[in-house]
Amino acid sequence: MSDNTPNQIQPSNSFLLASSPHISSPVNSRRLMANMLMALSPVSIFGIVIFGVPALLNIIVSVAAAVLSEFLFRKITGQSFRAGDLSAGVSGLLLALIVPPSTPLWMTALGAIFAVIVAKEFFGGLGANVFNPALAGRAFLLMSFPAALTTWHNPTGGFPLRVDSLSAASAVDGISGVTPLGILKAGGTTAEIGRAFQGWNLSAAEGYRDTIGTLFIGNHAGSIGESSILCIAAALIFLILTKTIDWRAPLAMLVTGFIASFCFGMDPLVGILSGGLAFGAVFMVTDYVTAPLTARGKFIFGAGAGLITILIRKWGSYPEGVTYGILIMNILTPFLNRLLPRKYGSVPKPKAKAKEAV
Repeated sequence: MSDNTPNQIQPSNSFLLASSPHISSPVNSRRLMANMLMALSPVSIFGIVIFGVPALLNIIVSVAAAVLSEFLFRKITGQSFRAGDLSAGVSGLLLALIVPPSTPLWMTALGAIFAVIVAKEFFGGLGANVFNPALAGRAFLLMSFPAALTTWHNPTGGFPLRVDSLSAASAVDGISGVTPLGILKAGGTTAEIGRAFQGWNLSAAEGYRDTIGTLFIGNHAGSIGESSILCIAAALIFLILTKTIDWRAPLAMLVTGFIASFCFGMDPLVGILSGGLAFGAVFMVTDYVTAPLTARGKFIFGAGAGLITILIRKWGSYPEGVTYGILIMNILTPFLNRLLPRKYGSVPKPKAKAKEAV
């Protein structure tokens, strides 16, 4: 056989040289994104139940705008469109769940376009973005349209579901209201949260337990997907059991938020049950791309996000600080990866043997 034959047989002792990693896993980005969508399903359904048609429309518009904008951008720039990885859909859904249900649909679409194109595609696409796309989209909307992003409406449905109220949701957006954090920011008490959303006429001591129950179930004004701690906790358990996320960053963020709230004279339990702290701990600080790689880095990342969140709640002009708390820590992620690098293939040094007695 001539040496120039293209189909010549390779020697049996040949081997292939390739860069790491050498171990593959059946878990790919599509599987991880699918698990995230499953975890977000009960959160989304609950938001639609209590906020009605406006919440449903915002979710549909945000997801559609995110997917379509990624398709058009990659088409224009001559890149292949990877609809199968589901990342654009997840970013759009996350953005919809962290905005008020009364947000105008064109604003939601604009935020989704910014999240996908500016925060992700401009940095190189999936796996190359520096900031969490959904949070970057919300920060853009908050800076551009602060009035719309801080206007809240009381639930139109509620839990247990009130069918008569939900049926009216198609006619009106709801009644203007305030969030639990807004009540506390204005100097209100914890008992006033329960009275504001349930009409209870209880003293501070009597209403505290019912207020915590209201916050846990989520029947109060807020963003579409951030109100129900029950649904978020169920999503957390599912994501950990399926090994979709790591538990370290969420734990660090929640514990730090609890401790910081106590140290700054705020109710620590209300602090982690209200606002977007729990939602951010489960779905945002666990992002594979914008969070550190190492275990210690994840602890520091989550703790920093929790601390900054409480600092903004205490002294900032806005009652909530989860968005900027996590985005600020996104900036520090490359530094944490360099400070606490993950070592591959290293062999631990053997412990020195004890000296024999003379």
